[in-house]
Amino acid sequence: MEPSEGSTPDSGSQEVNPVYLQQLRELDIPEEAAKQALLHTRNVSAEEAAMYYFNKLENEYEGDEDLMFKMVFVVNMDLSMGVGKVAAQVGHGAVGLYQALQEKNSWREMAWKWDHAGAKKVVVQGSNMAHLLELQALAMSLNLPTYLVQDAGKTQVEAGSRTVLAIVGEEEMVNNVTGSLKLL
Repeated sequence: MEPSEGSTPDSGSQEVNPVYLQQLRELDIPEEAAKQALLHTRNVSAEEAAMYYFNKLENEYEGDEDLMFKMVFVVNMDLSMGVGKVAAQVGHGAVGLYQALQEKNSWREMAWKWDHAGAKKVVVQGSNMAHLLELQALAMSLNLPTYLVQDAGKTQVEAGSRTVLAIVGEEEMVNNVTGSLKLL
């Protein structure tokens, strides 16, 4: 493609097409990254810039291949739930945590990495509600997303009982919170 008369290859380096920029922002691409993608693709189209951005992201993730991610479910053993009840509560924890991960760009990225690293899930034993709350506070202090399941009380446990704590993140960080707990 030939530059137009009087232009240099980077004459548009500060200018991006505002319509394309808005389209990229609607895809949750951060503004600076969207601008860079448009500049690298010479403002041809939002589609070209999006492909550039996502290909670049994919290449960056390849550097994270040595990082493993996992989701851990800490079951409140004080409640003496049946096997089916535990399974349902862990399911609530998985869905609740995954929904929470959609709330922030950085958490959506973590969900993507977790999923593409094999979506590892582990179920461990927690002592009681206080133990789950303590683990949640520790996880939150490490910036790990959590979800605490609170039961509706329609079957085996009292309404409001904290049944399962779900945590997700880079495996080593999650192990700082749950690594010493016994598998269920």
